[in-house]
This record gives sequence, structure tokens and C-alpha cells, in this order.
Amino acid sequence: MNVTLEKDGELAILTLDRPDKLNAMADPMWDALHAHLGALAQDESVRAMILTGVGRAFCSGGDVGGMARSDIVSGRARSQRRHRAITALYQLEKPVVAAVRGAVYGIGNALALACDLVIASETARFSMAFKNVGLVPDGGAIFLLARQLGIARAKELVYTARPVAAAEALDLGLATSVVPDERLEAEARAVALELAQSPTHALALAKKMFHAMAVPTLEMLLEMETLASGVARLTHDHKEGVAAFKNKRPPRFLGR
Repeated sequence: MNVTLEKDGELAILTLDRPDKLNAMADPMWDALHAHLGALAQDESVRAMILTGVGRAFCSGGDVGGMARSDIVSGRARSQRRHRAITALYQLEKPVVAAVRGAVYGIGNALALACDLVIASETARFSMAFKNVGLVPDGGAIFLLARQLGIARAKELVYTARPVAAAEALDLGLATSVVPDERLEAEARAVALELAQSPTHALALAKKMFHAMAVPTLEMLLEMETLASGVARLTHDHKEGVAAFKNKRPPRFLGR
């Protein structure tokens, strides 16, 4: 399943476990993530959660190898798999801490943004890398990024797809704090345990209040995103982006 769940008292740790692919999200991983989140939502013994990844990256984005086999119908089905997991993470009525290192790219960036707090190691690099394979941001990335940074700065990161180092991510608000790589797990655990010992029902209500400030809602943006992604997947530039990624060469985009 490539997503593991560990429980330690009041704390749950969900871990993306596909290190050979830098934890790129394949379809079964979205199903597993959604299933784990559904179980945690009902588990009253768990009061806080950490989301992290095995190895040298948090998540390098979506599984590019699977993108080449997608058409508009299967693409919509795949979008819905991602969307239900992202929504479950975003709406989980427990504090969620992301512990990230290395690549936090594409939809991996959306996963981090859907959490409440982001603890980043000094090796973390954030990128809205969707344009590199000719796609619009998905996983609610535009909604989450614009809400966090404002529309002007979010556009700059989406349009350039440039990597953002940990120190700049902290300045921008993509990360809550930055720690040395070897302290990442301990720091994330300490923060999550402090939250677990807080009045978590009050924090859940506060989370709902924060979400109520956002217009349009995440659900409205995800529906628009599904339609835009379906069109983008039919373009020459998306096919060129996937081919370039597989062949380890720069893409030659034609704007069509």
C-alpha cells in the first residue's frame, strides 16, 4: 500500500513509504491514505497526527509513469481518488503536523499545505512543479497555496515552478519552522505531542473557523481543478512533459 500507520499513545504517524521513487504518489497510495485518515477520524484515542515520508524526500509529486496512460475519463477518476484523500486530510478534526525533508514537489506540496503545521528540515525544497509536465496544479494546491501566501505570490510559484529552499519557505509561510535534518522526527513528535495534550476539541472547532474564512471552498476549487486537469491531460505539452521526464531531458513545450 506504500502508506503506513503507526500509533503511539495519543499520537498517530502516517508515513509515505515508497523511497525508491522519492515517495511519488501512485493511485494505491491515495486509496491507502484515504482509508487510514477515515479510520483515524473515528479513533477517539488519537488526538494528533504526523504526516511524513521515508527516506530523503517527503514526496516528489505524482507518479509520472502512470500519467501517460491516462485519458479524460480515467483522469477524472484518478483526480477523485486524490481529492477525497486531500479533503480527508484537510478536514481531519485533529491537529496535523507535516514533517518534511528533501523534495516537497507538486502534489507533495499540496499534501504539506493541507496539514496544520509544517516542520521542515534544512534539506527541504518546495516546488509547484506541475508546469514541468504540462499540467495545472492539482490536489487543491492553488486553493491551499493562495490561502497561505496570497494570490500574487502563489502565482509566482505556480508560474515559475522554482524550487524554494527551506529558509525561504519559512519566510514565505510554507513552513512553520526549520530544523537540522537529524532533528526533524524529534521536533515533529514534540510539536504533535504538545498538540495532542491540548484541548483538541477546541482546536478542531478553531480549524473549522479557519476553513470557513476561505472563499471559494476547497470543494468548489477541486471540482474546477478536475475539469481543468482533464483538458490539460489531452494537450501535446503534457505528453511532451511526461516523455521528457522519462527520458531525462528538458521538455520542448509548444503551447498546445
